[in-house]
Amino acid sequence: MPIYEYQCQECKSNFELIRPMKEADSTAPCINCQSENVRRKISLFNASSEGRAIAGSSGCSGCAAGNCSTCGSH
Repeated sequence: MPIYEYQCQECKSNFELIRPMKEADSTAPCINCQSENVRRKISLFNASSEGRAIAGSSGCSGCAAGNCSTCGSH
């Protein structure tokens, strides 16, 4: 089952849930404050092959030469 990321619109907590795809947009209470005002976030993924990234994201949009002082990616 996929892992979905959510953000509470009340307390701004971010959390993940493992759910079937058909329940991706179903209501889920915040794990911090129990509010029902929760939105699913856009999730990024990363895949690698023989140590090389082949899909997904390797950091923030400011990463130019593989080393980013903004997000700390290398």
